Amino acid sequence: MTDPNEVDFAHTDAADRKRREKATELARYIWERAISGAELLDLPDAQLRKLAREASVNPPSTRETWTVVAEQLDEKSRWAAAHPGHPRATPAHADEKIMWVKRPIQPWS
Repeated sequence: MTDPNEVDFAHTDAADRKRREKATELARYIWERAISGAELLDLPDAQLRKLAREASVNPPSTRETWTVVAEQLDEKSRWAAAHPGHPRATPAHADEKIMWVKRPIQPWS
């Protein structure tokens, strides 16, 4: 019998499955806003939590889930690039990206 103090509940098969399900739900929402995996991982934790709540998902407690989301976003972007004519290859809410990812302000010349 396994000692409950030695079990890593965060990395059981069930936890991995739930993490992937949450990541997929987040990735769907985020990809529709044209946010890349790299841009996502650059966001501060407070912004990530706000983004998750906006997607109607309980915010992940670790960066591990966000890393899975970023991988899924990159995978979807590669698929979209390979299928440019497909209706799902264009983010439906790309105009909302500016709400989450701000472009750096250019200094005056």
